[in-house]
Amino acid sequence: MNQNPQMQVDFLHAEKSLPFWMIFAPVFVIFLVASVFASLVGMQWRSLLPGAENSKGFVEGVSSAVYTLMSYII
Repeated sequence: MNQNPQMQVDFLHAEKSLPFWMIFAPVFVIFLVASVFASLVGMQWRSLLPGAENSKGFVEGVSSAVYTLMSYII
C-alpha cells in the first residue's frame, strides 16, 4: 500500500509545474536543433540522444530523450 498519497499526487502534477517546463522547454529546443542538424549532416541522431533509439520521428525522439535526461536530473 502507498503510505504517502500526497507524493503520488505531486508526481502526477509535475508536468504542470513551472520548474518542469523551465527545464523541459530549453532542453527540448537544444535537442531538437541538435537532431535536425545531425540529420542534415547525415549523422544517425537517434544514437546520440539517450532514450531516442526506438523513436519514429523527431518530436517523439527528442521528447523521449528529454524525459530520459530529466529522470536523471530530478
